[in-house]
Amino acid sequence: MVLNIGVPNARQRLFLLDRHRHVAYGGARGGGKSWAVRAKAKLLAMRYAGIQILIVRRTYRELLNNHIQPLERELAGAAQYSRSEKLFRFPNGSQIVFGYCAGEADLGQYQGAEYDVVFLDEAGQLLQPWIEAINTAVRGVNAFPKRTYYTLNPGGPSHAYFKRVFVDRHFLPGEDPDDYSFIQALATDNDALMRAQPDYLRQLEALPPRLRAAWRYGAWDVYEGQFFEEFADRPEHYADRRWTHVIDPFPPDPGWTVLRSYDFGYGRPFSCAWWAVDYDGVLYRILELYGCGPTPNEGVRWPPEKQFNEIRRLEQEHPWLKGKQITGVADPSIWDASRGESIAQTAGRCGVYFTPGDNRRIAGWMQCHYRLQFDAQGYPRMYVFSGCRAFIRTIPLLQYSNTQPEDLDTAQEDHAADEWRYLCMARPVRPMARQAEPAAVFDPLDQLAGR
Repeated sequence: MVLNIGVPNARQRLFLLDRHRHVAYGGARGGGKSWAVRAKAKLLAMRYAGIQILIVRRTYRELLNNHIQPLERELAGAAQYSRSEKLFRFPNGSQIVFGYCAGEADLGQYQGAEYDVVFLDEAGQLLQPWIEAINTAVRGVNAFPKRTYYTLNPGGPSHAYFKRVFVDRHFLPGEDPDDYSFIQALATDNDALMRAQPDYLRQLEALPPRLRAAWRYGAWDVYEGQFFEEFADRPEHYADRRWTHVIDPFPPDPGWTVLRSYDFGYGRPFSCAWWAVDYDGVLYRILELYGCGPTPNEGVRWPPEKQFNEIRRLEQEHPWLKGKQITGVADPSIWDASRGESIAQTAGRCGVYFTPGDNRRIAGWMQCHYRLQFDAQGYPRMYVFSGCRAFIRTIPLLQYSNTQPEDLDTAQEDHAADEWRYLCMARPVRPMARQAEPAAVFDPLDQLAGR
């Protein structure tokens, strides 16, 4: 039997032909993701007799609207749908099964199950542990391909995970880079949508700048719910290169003050940064020492003495630091001596000295926001040297707390943010009275170039 799936656009064709173990498709609204999932599932079911395919969305209603009802029309005469079992059966023994996952309780339906291919549609809305649990069902001793396909947009609970593996391509032990492929698709790639709804682009262009960047252009460094949405670490996104906080390193002026900020960690990362302050009071994050283990938000488990000896060594040897009288600010909790020598006392023994930082959270975050503000000419009051990778990686991923609207979610990797907050509270500034918005010139193909 011949099944007509229609004509894919160029991006959808790449998705249909991709044979990596993990294939992600999308990155922006309107990229034709649901069609691509249905088309690939149908092709696999017709090509491999007896293959078992699973399509997952967060809720059954989404499955019904986006896949089951369209497939009932598209597979009429080619496969039979069982409403009680929520699956399509093909004459060759293949099956397309539908599952949902709105919470941990729903994971039980995948325990012990075996599928050859799984599609996680709108995967960014699922938590990473759920994704990992469902992926354990991709197994079998047959010769069928074993793959997981993801469709996704920037944002959602698993944004950080997908950005790491598919966009930044930062892999952890046990993850093979050759297993992962990302196909960026924009609304403009969806010819059918452009013909049927030509005003859709105008709707996307009317969104606020940061949301427009994510939904229209698929920018993974900005997304809904981002705590520091004004942090601009991608200068190529703006017509004027002044609109950025991340700059190339340069030797600070010898007359500038150098400060140190610190957040203790053991099981979680510790974070230490050195800041130069120019004659106008502008901050420059020039160096950092970040104690992160092999997985995000895991500490290297250095005892305090080892941390401070390394800090002292850097201050004695690094050309930007040696010879400077450096003062530091840290979380006031390190002065707790109720269980013996405090962490601050250990630091002093190693020749590293701090003063207690102001730990007020909301006021501190506002000082961080004020530092990130651009003036009308496109200049902020703080910069980050491009070598400070922990700051650049973690700050854009921080999101608002679900319980404290003005605070960030403390379950995230917020250690660089915390020591930055102590530093900003030690050098407070007033909010700018007047700001301007940079002119965005996002390149739709930017993240296909390896970013």
